[in-house]
Amino acid sequence: MQTQIIEKYLKTAEGQEAETILRSCVHCGFCTATCPTYQLLGDELDGPRGRIYQMKQVLEGQPVSRTTQQHLDRCLSCRSCETTCPSGVQYGRLVDIGRHIVEAQVTRPLVERLQRLLLRKLVPNQTLFRLSLGLGRLFSPILPKQLTQKIPIKQTVTAWPARSHQRKMLVLDGCVQPITAPQTNAASARLLDRLGIQLINAKNAGCCGAVSHHLSAPEEALVAMRRNIDAWWPLLEQGVEAIISTASGCGVVLKEYGQLLQHDKHYASKAEKISHLAKDLSEILIDEDLTAFKLNNPIKVAFHAPCTLQHGQKIVGVVEAILSQVGYVLTEVNDAHLCCGSAGTYSILQSKLSQQLLTNKLNALQADSPEFIASANIGCQMHMATQADIPVMHWIELVEQAADRSKPSETLC
Repeated sequence: MQTQIIEKYLKTAEGQEAETILRSCVHCGFCTATCPTYQLLGDELDGPRGRIYQMKQVLEGQPVSRTTQQHLDRCLSCRSCETTCPSGVQYGRLVDIGRHIVEAQVTRPLVERLQRLLLRKLVPNQTLFRLSLGLGRLFSPILPKQLTQKIPIKQTVTAWPARSHQRKMLVLDGCVQPITAPQTNAASARLLDRLGIQLINAKNAGCCGAVSHHLSAPEEALVAMRRNIDAWWPLLEQGVEAIISTASGCGVVLKEYGQLLQHDKHYASKAEKISHLAKDLSEILIDEDLTAFKLNNPIKVAFHAPCTLQHGQKIVGVVEAILSQVGYVLTEVNDAHLCCGSAGTYSILQSKLSQQLLTNKLNALQADSPEFIASANIGCQMHMATQADIPVMHWIELVEQAADRSKPSETLC
């Protein structure tokens, strides 16, 4: 695609990056066929090709309107279009840049500004989020059903293993998951312990930066990323071999630290190493021997592959292989490439579209009458649990259940 980016943007690193991405697009339109919002709305401007054209106009100095902002807001950043694109267009990165530029030029209504600010300050802050969730649970009997459905059931916190192993891996605690689903990382630590791997966390690490990054607050996001790098670096120097994410939404951002901090002379090389060491939990377990962990009786499970796993990290079929290896029977899921509608804060900011996508996704997942729905991302897990007729959990909990039921030896190391 030919571009005529104005000098104002060509002088910036973001503008130069955006121009490179735009020039790789041939406007073939293959992406529209797999875009969830285009399928729902049928509007070219609510599909990847239309949004790319709008961002091109912005970068070429055309007037920016509230309408442009709304079309970009409706994008899920699911990156299904990237999986489809024959030219390898980095749409996800382009839409982040486009949103940031539009945000600086279009003033949102006060309610929207306050809503987005509250999400940026509340979600990544564990203290504030825990307090808010506690209040929500306390007053749930008098809250509207629409709100109470969004409050996750409180999980019992179980202990992490106390043993030390020569092999050590870091885990990203994240912000929401330790409070709403603490069993995910606990189950991961116990299972890895059986395999001779010690899972540890860094005291001062926190949110990966995704919330601020996707809400057009890039500098705020970079502060979070630098904080995590500082917290992890001493442990990496001691020989930690990987940084594991059990939430694919966080994992995809970790793998982009190198790109997002490439112009920071103090953190660029460290960020690149973080990206290299960042692994989804499935990438670790697929290389381990799980033959001792096998269900005696098969259980039907529907696996929801989060967009951040299959389109963002390009990890396809790996979790499914692990679940099958330990004895679960996976159901067929129609349109498995489509988003469930969670998409970080999307379920709050674009609730109507989000609910339509959720209904479609649950219909597909529950069509073959599974006993459980498994996912790999806390946002998807919480979102689907609000409407699902069967339990929704992280897939690692199912693997641990298989390990427990198969009565393996105390340790395989």
